[in-house]
Amino acid sequence: MDRLTSLSVFVAAVDEGSFAAAARRFGLSAAMAGKHVSAIEADLNVRLIQRTTRRLSLTEAGQTYYERARRILEAYDEANREAADSQTTARGVLRVAAPVTFGAMHLGDVVARYMEDHPHVNVEVLLGDRYVDLMDAGIDVAIRIGRLQDPGLVTRRLAPCRMVVCASPAYLERHGTPRKPDDLRRAPRLAFSEAVSGGDWTLLDARNRAHVIDGPCRMAANNTQMLLAAALAGAGITYGPTFVFGEHLRRGELVALLPTYRAADLAIQAVYPSAQRIPLKVRRFVDYLAGTFGDDPPWDRRTRS
Repeated sequence: MDRLTSLSVFVAAVDEGSFAAAARRFGLSAAMAGKHVSAIEADLNVRLIQRTTRRLSLTEAGQTYYERARRILEAYDEANREAADSQTTARGVLRVAAPVTFGAMHLGDVVARYMEDHPHVNVEVLLGDRYVDLMDAGIDVAIRIGRLQDPGLVTRRLAPCRMVVCASPAYLERHGTPRKPDDLRRAPRLAFSEAVSGGDWTLLDARNRAHVIDGPCRMAANNTQMLLAAALAGAGITYGPTFVFGEHLRRGELVALLPTYRAADLAIQAVYPSAQRIPLKVRRFVDYLAGTFGDDPPWDRRTRS
């Protein structure tokens, strides 16, 4: 017999004063209700209820068992209510993983608005550029950039990740402006050392032919904000996402190079472990991300203004 049902019948029999009344509550026969209680007593090898033709009375062991059983059932009902409520009210702890630079530059405002609108959710953001297994790390949702190849994850596209080659006006004044991709091979390049997508520093011409810029780099770093600082200081030419360089391009502190060439766009995506029974806190957060960024994200609008 189902132990939870048996426990419920036992508590109901005590509350109602008879097996017949407990049986009516659960749509059982009085005999079946009695069998549920007898099954518990058999498993425990102890009598819980003294049965007479007129009434039921608890034994000493039965009284203790009844009090604990009632608390167990109340906790079970409360757990069910909380689980059902979690699909109507976002609550709990939301653990988000994101790349360091993107998270530091663009997630703070989104998280702040999300928390204001969802007061029962606490957010824990883990920033890192290394790949993490969502299940092993207990991550609810991750933001990843590039071409993803993990069929075990559900993805939702949030925004394009447009790439740009750029340098500071001071650097260009000293060294001249590159006119073609080959010019970049001879220039001091400032490169991101942990790019996860193939084709980094690959430019496409008007005929869609690929020009791969390879060779030694003047500087490599595992953080694009450091590359940004070096580029602003005139150390060389860098290549990276407009979500990092866009504001500085708009202000004229950096200059986009080789305008007749383009880089293949990557994608900024939200990933989470399952498409079934996604917690409301995750669905609402991903909706916030998609609504904030989109196909024309804020950093690109600023770049073109």
